Amino acid sequence: MARRNKDSDRILSGNEDMQRRPPDGEEPEEEQTYTFAEEYYTPDAAPAADDGTAGGEGQISPAPVKREIIKTKKLRRKEKKELAAMPEKLVRGKPTVGRDLKGGQMLVYDSELDEVDYSDPEDLPEARDYLPIRFRRYGRIGIGGGVLYALFVISVSIVLACFAWMCAVDVLALNKEEASAIVTILPYEPTGDMPTTVTDEDENGDPIEVPIKVDIDQVADALKDGGIIEYKWLFKLFSSFSHANIKIDPGTYDLKTTQDYRSLVTKMQFGSDSQEVTRVTFPEGFSMEQIFTLLEQQSVCKKEDLYEAAANYNFEYDFLAEAPLGDASRLEGFLFPDTYDFYQGEDASVCINRFLSNFNNRVTQEIRDAIAARGLSLRQGVIMASLIEKEAGATEGERENMASVLYNRLAAGMALGLDSTVNYIKGTSTFDLTAEDLAIDDPYNTYLYTGLPPGPICSPGLASIQAVAAPAETGYYYWYSVDGVSSFFATHDEQLAFANAN
Repeated sequence: MARRNKDSDRILSGNEDMQRRPPDGEEPEEEQTYTFAEEYYTPDAAPAADDGTAGGEGQISPAPVKREIIKTKKLRRKEKKELAAMPEKLVRGKPTVGRDLKGGQMLVYDSELDEVDYSDPEDLPEARDYLPIRFRRYGRIGIGGGVLYALFVISVSIVLACFAWMCAVDVLALNKEEASAIVTILPYEPTGDMPTTVTDEDENGDPIEVPIKVDIDQVADALKDGGIIEYKWLFKLFSSFSHANIKIDPGTYDLKTTQDYRSLVTKMQFGSDSQEVTRVTFPEGFSMEQIFTLLEQQSVCKKEDLYEAAANYNFEYDFLAEAPLGDASRLEGFLFPDTYDFYQGEDASVCINRFLSNFNNRVTQEIRDAIAARGLSLRQGVIMASLIEKEAGATEGERENMASVLYNRLAAGMALGLDSTVNYIKGTSTFDLTAEDLAIDDPYNTYLYTGLPPGPICSPGLASIQAVAAPAETGYYYWYSVDGVSSFFATHDEQLAFANAN
């Protein structure tokens, strides 16, 4: 069967080699050897700056590897002319890595030549007419690799899903075994350069500075120790987004594991049904110092915070109009003695306001008008009631008789001469006073100074206040008490005679 040889343009039939006759006027083919230089590029060639001839000015291209190609071919005249017109160096077009290959293929040298340093001309490989093709699997990992990749993705997804579920269980309190714990949240106490406020927005959206109430680290520790939450870091993260440090109030709370994070923040606020309530009874005759001390002992408030609020907080009651801000003693006598329910860790001003509100409600306008009819202001009436409260016993009518004695002495310009005022100065409660005690130079010493003392010496009960509003009408100027029972006298001699007899 005949076939045409593409390279030599000859017709072959069996072993017979027939030369094709050239057209008229054309020289026959002849063998000629020619050499030309070629540049090509490999993936691991050192980069070189493009001079702009290969397209893309300023680009970085792989450095070309030069080789000489020697070819022998029978050329016709036309091919000779074309060869003569060729430049000395034949450079392929735009620099590329490899030749026109299928996707995923590239030109590389044989494996034994992979370590050649292409930057060193002396280390160039031997020139050859071709470059072997080796497949590189860019993105082709095969069936086994695909399975491993899928398993990896599934494993990571499972781990992330488990982590997300554990977080959701704690944040949303899902499937938790119900339990409760008493948790105490302490007030925020900044030290050094720690911030005292954070920027928040008011109801109009304007920025405002809000004081920080609690330390979230302490809150998270307390909740974790109580078994209410599992992950402290997660609660802190939630608190940072919800501004919990300005919402949570110090105090003691009864919390449950079934409450989610949002509910916990809401429950740890004053007035919530989870807040522990402490019931405290304050007897009549307690001074402000004694009241504040008891509140601190019951973990309701710190004494220093109470004094600060008493001195500087503006409680809007008309009976405090005579007492200017800046002095805590302005509230002495107005902290009405009674039994109160307090939240542990309650704000000092809120705590004090409970006493003042009770006083305002219990001391009716009728009582105030009766005191005013006696020529006393309400504050003066409270001062007199506080003296009676510290001096009187439990005998029926005793307070009214004492109020009568005090009115009579004041009208006569006499010193009241009460041991209770000297005890107030000393901070004691004894009636065994010495001559030195009675000589203390202080406005509260009613042995030295006439008239009422500058302020109340305790918180009087309602009975003493009513006695000031409606005293007995007597001629008594003295009394003498034995075992809590007082006897009254019109003269000093009568008092001395009774004292000597008892």
